[in-house]
Amino acid sequence: MHVAIVEDDPVIARAVTTAVREAGHECTWVPDGETAVRQNTLLSNDLVILDLMLPKMGGLEVLTAARDAGVRTPVILLTALGTVADKLAGFRSGADDYLVKPFAIDELLARIQAIHRRTSNKPTMEIEAGPLHLSLSTKRLSLNERTIDLTPTEFSILELLMRFNGQVVTRKMLCEHVWAFDWDGPTNVIEVHINRLRGKLDKGREDSFIQTIRGRGYALAID
Repeated sequence: MHVAIVEDDPVIARAVTTAVREAGHECTWVPDGETAVRQNTLLSNDLVILDLMLPKMGGLEVLTAARDAGVRTPVILLTALGTVADKLAGFRSGADDYLVKPFAIDELLARIQAIHRRTSNKPTMEIEAGPLHLSLSTKRLSLNERTIDLTPTEFSILELLMRFNGQVVTRKMLCEHVWAFDWDGPTNVIEVHINRLRGKLDKGREDSFIQTIRGRGYALAID
């Protein structure tokens, strides 16, 4: 399981990252809310530990934006805000669990494991956009009831485009989603995969499902 911690305190971030890795999971640190949104952290990880009092963009804003976009990745809020009102606000925004600082590392690991048990048995997830039907469990794409074989990279690209149907997805977002780390290399690497994906989706069509938004990225254009 890949876990991300969105936390501005480097001491807490290092301690949690070390503990999560020692427990057998991968873990990455994101230092602020704006970076979490830009890197699509809540979409590209299996579980996110999210502080509320973050610089640049608060944790509740990050969480609300992700839930509004249809992202259902489990989130544990880890914060010094411990009133009942704070907790209710967190759960109403879409949090799966809430842990107040100061906290015991063992308790956090137990909560991570509990969420992992619940989500590992979750039902088949499906994403639909017009005639496109994507199964996240079987890794299959259907187009008008016709099955199309995709490579793992093509599948990841299409998943992100379908989740943000009608919205611009930047090349950098796609790279970071596909390779699951902060991408700082050339973004034109994604164009090869986009062209191959178009070749599979657009047979017999005049217009492509995937539009190029000049200077910004790509968008899936399906009503």
